[in-house]
Amino acid sequence: MRPTRPPVLTERTPAPSPVPPPGARGPGTRGPGTLGRLGLWAATHARVVFVGWLLLVVALGAFAPKVTTALSGAGWQADGSDSVRARAVAQQHFGGDASSALQIVVQADRPVSDPAVRQVIGAAERLAAADPRVSSVVPPQPGATISRDGHTAIVLAGAKASPDDMVRAADALKGPLAALSKPGVEVHATGASVLWSDFNAANHDAMMHSEFLSWPVTLGILVLAFGSLVAAGLPLLLTMAGLAASAGSLVLISHLFPVSVWAMNFAMMFALALGIDYALFLVVRFRAARQDAGRSPAEAVAETMDTAGKAVLLSGVTVLVSLSAVMLVPSPAFRSMAGGIMLAVVFVLAATLTLLPAVLARLGRRIDALALPWARAGSARDGSARDGGGSRTSHGSPRFAAWGERLWRHPLRYGAVALAVLLALAAPVVGLRTAMPSITVIPSDASARVGYTAVQQAFGPGAPGMLQILAPSGQAAQVRAEVAATPGIAAAMPAQAASDGSGWSLVQAVPTVDPSNPTLKTTVDSLRAELPRGTLVGGAAVENLDLQHALDQKTPLVLGVILGLGFLLLLVALQAPLIAALGTLTSLLSTGAAFGAARLVFQDGHGAGLLGFHPQGFLDGWAPVFFFAMIFAIAMDYTVFLLASAKEHYERTGSPRAAMTGALAHSGRVVFAAAGVMVAVFLTFALSGPLPPKEMGLVLGLAVLFDAALVRLVLLPVLLRLTGHAAWRAPAWLRRVLPDIPFSHG
Repeated sequence: MRPTRPPVLTERTPAPSPVPPPGARGPGTRGPGTLGRLGLWAATHARVVFVGWLLLVVALGAFAPKVTTALSGAGWQADGSDSVRARAVAQQHFGGDASSALQIVVQADRPVSDPAVRQVIGAAERLAAADPRVSSVVPPQPGATISRDGHTAIVLAGAKASPDDMVRAADALKGPLAALSKPGVEVHATGASVLWSDFNAANHDAMMHSEFLSWPVTLGILVLAFGSLVAAGLPLLLTMAGLAASAGSLVLISHLFPVSVWAMNFAMMFALALGIDYALFLVVRFRAARQDAGRSPAEAVAETMDTAGKAVLLSGVTVLVSLSAVMLVPSPAFRSMAGGIMLAVVFVLAATLTLLPAVLARLGRRIDALALPWARAGSARDGSARDGGGSRTSHGSPRFAAWGERLWRHPLRYGAVALAVLLALAAPVVGLRTAMPSITVIPSDASARVGYTAVQQAFGPGAPGMLQILAPSGQAAQVRAEVAATPGIAAAMPAQAASDGSGWSLVQAVPTVDPSNPTLKTTVDSLRAELPRGTLVGGAAVENLDLQHALDQKTPLVLGVILGLGFLLLLVALQAPLIAALGTLTSLLSTGAAFGAARLVFQDGHGAGLLGFHPQGFLDGWAPVFFFAMIFAIAMDYTVFLLASAKEHYERTGSPRAAMTGALAHSGRVVFAAAGVMVAVFLTFALSGPLPPKEMGLVLGLAVLFDAALVRLVLLPVLLRLTGHAAWRAPAWLRRVLPDIPFSHG
């Protein structure tokens, strides 16, 4: 065993206090805590735990194969907005002629009145009418849905079902409709429902492909991190159990209310990432605990759960709290995606705190079975690390212990560089623009995009973004005249009175610009400001504008709630206001740096050719809220691991130096390895075809990279060094109010 030189004390490095300050604890003062007792129970009742999880996974996993068909494809709307109310009125009183209706575009090299073309149109009408989700089929109308040159016609298939079911109708119909094409005649389905169908399919395929590519890299990093094939398989055990249970649960929940198919995609990603994180932390600590020859595997599990288990539980709660703030956005898609991830986190957390301790106790020393040769040699070196207080840390990494000593000696040198890099990367956030995605986010050969292009070529650039204005019948003439006179409107159709006597009239208007053009918002705002009270302005493009408006309004609230709740959780766990605040605020730096880089790539187009996409000139509208919640959850994950370890060392020694260097020796390798896996997983999404997975992969991958490399392994330890004992102090009244949560064992 290689000897480790004791740390050199200088006048700037105070010796560890022989009497721990308030809050510090000595060894041997307690038995197992609550989580330690849970670990002992799982270790001594392993068969019960295994059978329970097997029954749970089998029962819920039986529903998992239905997840891709049971979950919904729509939900991207702002509940309660005028556009959503307009869609409901149009669907109920105008034969389903709502924004969720299907448009069947027939484009021919000869007039659509040609008998051969009429035959194709008739077949398309019969195919649409046969679907029970279609309320009525409106043939092409001269002057409205037949182009001026007579070569393009649109068949309207009204929406009889919910927007989610209309997306399923699009899934079912777009293939058979395309099969009606023949030489000189092309048939394509388009419209909002078809767009979401193509969008979900393209993104689902890309995410599955990316996850397939990431598995070999993930397994390689896990083997390197654990040094053992047996230990490396444990995160996969947690992930498989958590995913099977969460997928089945989502299918069951979808019978109560719609759940976005994206919920499962994100749940898979987060279950894998957190399963790896949690397994790494517990396995590393278990290995250290069982090095005592006189300690049984069950006792080692108890120590692991009382220390690393608390950090994992706190991390899981922090992730759940961060994602719960997304529920403040009034959009079914956002809420169900956040709910899906939270459900996966609950199952992975439950497996980590029950199934994993039982497996560890059964494995004992066999956890190192099939260990790599270098890992056997490295385990001996691990036992020689000492923390900054001179205490032996048998589970520590000598390399990260040495890094901690270097940061302790030169905090300003390294801290200033990390801070400067993060601020420079975050600076472009000032000019970040967001909007809902354009048609270019789906493949160029997708049905919705081909039909969209054909409609624009035949009817004008604004035709795919037809506005629907619902007004009381007595004001229909006035409303149509005002709409036609509004700047930005190319044409307004004659008012159509509802046939059911409801008193509503529908005016459809064609904008002068493409639906993704920012000037459309100005036109819609003008209509809403000038039209008579009670008039509803809707349409698929307006629904996007209303969702973006809701996101812009809710973003500050969501971010504030996430930061506030994150701080409160750290405060409760650490009982140290200063370090809880610093741990929370430093998460903003990595998030800002990631969004700054995203602005340069996706808004300004730097590196677009390398990643294979055409920039839209903005970042997709859901990114600030949803990605911030995901990034903050991951960042706080690492923060909890690092600060829980620091508090454990501080409780044991009362030394700020031992807290900082011991935390890095204890958890630095875990953070580094877990971040490596996450970066590898996320960056494979940046190589996917469609734009949304690229955005997600790059933003999340860079955020994890910046957070682990610059914040958790440099800046936060430097702040621990600079704040010293003050980092762990708390007023006496606060200590009396907060629960006592020790992180040291026995």
